[in-house]
Formats: sequence, structure tokens, C-alpha cells
Amino acid sequence: MLKNKKALKSRGAQLPLFVEKDEDGLYVVECPVFEGCYTQGKTLDQALKNIREVIEMILEEESSQKILHSYHPREISLHTITL
Repeated sequence: MLKNKKALKSRGAQLPLFVEKDEDGLYVVECPVFEGCYTQGKTLDQALKNIREVIEMILEEESSQKILHSYHPREISLHTITL
């Protein structure tokens, strides 16, 4: 029951995601807040569904719950450079 209460507390949390379409046409999604939190899908919708499931599994760990509750960015942006 404690896990369910913790999961409910994380509802409404907003997390950044990086999304890339790879050379095979798959969408690769990563959540940089949690180490090793990434997945893929044939469509963007499938990849986003998959990352939600991965995040929910990660949040079953108490250490990940602590990371989530301490995550309060003021601003997020993504920039690219050409080399």
C-alpha cells in the first residue's frame, strides 16, 4: 500500500524528455532525471507510452522517489551546436 501512496504523490510531476528519431526510424526517448531511463517505439505515441511505463517502474525505488521530489527546475531548454 505504501508504494501506491508514493505513486499517487508523483502524479502531476513534470519531467523533461529527450526524443530522437534514429537511423532505423525508431523514436528513442530518454528522461535525463533518472540514470538509465530510456526506451524506444515505432511511433512517437508508442515511445511516450513506453517511457511512462519505464518511469513508473523506476519510481518503485525509494531512491528514485527522493530524486523526483527534489527535482524542481526553474527552466529547461535544449540547445544544439554544429561541429
